[in-house]
Amino acid sequence: MRLLLDTHAALWWLSDDARFGTNAAELISSTSSQVLLSAVAVWEVAIKRSLGKLEAPPGFSATLLAAGAQALPITVDHADAVAGLAWHHRDPFDRLLIAQATIEQAVLVSDDRALRPYGVPLVW
Repeated sequence: MRLLLDTHAALWWLSDDARFGTNAAELISSTSSQVLLSAVAVWEVAIKRSLGKLEAPPGFSATLLAAGAQALPITVDHADAVAGLAWHHRDPFDRLLIAQATIEQAVLVSDDRALRPYGVPLVW
């Protein structure tokens, strides 16, 4: 199963936060799962950290990649797919993650209820 980490999921998985979903943790630890860390999540952390809106550990992305996550770059197809999404909400990071999950046929690991109306598979 291909699992795409939402930004908060990546941060909580990295920090072993109790808020991280049990189902998601089990799927991530499965040897048959491919865990994807999107450049979108890394970009969101970088922006919010630079604005003082988020505390994230240094080397956030390198640590996740060393733990077995695979980097997922943003492609032209991902960016184009955002235009076809309904406007259930306006978070540009979430919208791009939804487009990536759809194109990459991945399940989005997220506890964000605002993503449900998009119909992308979610796990928590």
